Amino acid sequence: QLVESGGGLVQTGGSLRLSCAASGRTFTNNFVGWFRQAPGKEREFVAGISWGGIAVYADSVKGRFTISRDNAKKSVYLQMNSLKPEDTAVYYCAARLYTVYAASPRNYDYWGQGTQVTVSS
Repeated sequence: QLVESGGGLVQTGGSLRLSCAASGRTFTNNFVGWFRQAPGKEREFVAGISWGGIAVYADSVKGRFTISRDNAKKSVYLQMNSLKPEDTAVYYCAARLYTVYAASPRNYDYWGQGTQVTVSS
């Protein structure tokens, strides 16, 4: 029900824009987050956004990433600028059944399949 796109290979300092499109049910009233998982590491929260557009960011991406949503298009976006090699991971879009923020992936009920982001040094 969630499909990510926009991943790819980029050089350090480059930019990518990830998209997350919902199919079937809408997630207009749900809190939506972006997570990432690098090889051998746990899945971590990157950014999230409420139905009203209030955004939350992990400290590691503040000032570089921007999350946004277009409820009419049932889509959430993650603009990633000034990318670093440590941003390399599979990025997942996820939605909660609730409207409020949560950082743990255990609190998310719907997940996309993920999209690979690779930042070369």
